[in-house]
Amino acid sequence: MLSRTTTIGSTVGLHARPAAQFAKAASATGLAVTIAVDGGEPVDATSLLAVMTLGAAHQQTVTLTAEGKGAEEVLDSLATLLSTDLDA
Repeated sequence: MLSRTTTIGSTVGLHARPAAQFAKAASATGLAVTIAVDGGEPVDATSLLAVMTLGAAHQQTVTLTAEGKGAEEVLDSLATLLSTDLDA
């Protein structure tokens, strides 16, 4: 299982719109992807509700994990997405 650590770039954190964009992108990978707030329990990254319940704030550190073929590229792509201000 591979992992990537990144910080949340959206100025209001992972609220509805950024969380939806992230969950949709995670789902499109076809891999089992999880996301966890630094020190917290991982949740299914494809679940909008689960991602929103993390309460990840702007500049908070999160860890992504994925397993399967192409996991490294998937994690790079998702980490880049999260580090972007999706509200801009």
